[in-house]
Amino acid sequence: MSKKILQVNFKFNVPKSDYEKATFDQFAKPIANVKGLIWKVWIMNETNKEAGGIHLFNDESSLKAYLEGSIVAELMKHPALSDMEVKVFDVMDKHSKVTHGPID
Repeated sequence: MSKKILQVNFKFNVPKSDYEKATFDQFAKPIANVKGLIWKVWIMNETNKEAGGIHLFNDESSLKAYLEGSIVAELMKHPALSDMEVKVFDVMDKHSKVTHGPID
């Protein structure tokens, strides 16, 4: 069973403070409780109005359940978000451990 990285990027069309409040209130706690999620790092490029996250999942089935679940469905229909990109990667354990990647 291999850990999986999920990278989600999208555009936002509201001020940074509104984006931060909306995503914290609506998404942070539910995401924290996702089965099989080890961690999520929230990312933002305010200048380009881009945001998203890097997620580490225990396995592919947990990642797939998340992508097919209600949280991602809500993100995709949120009026402040657009141009969502979703990418899935395998974790290269040996290399990541050498470079101090938080994969354990």
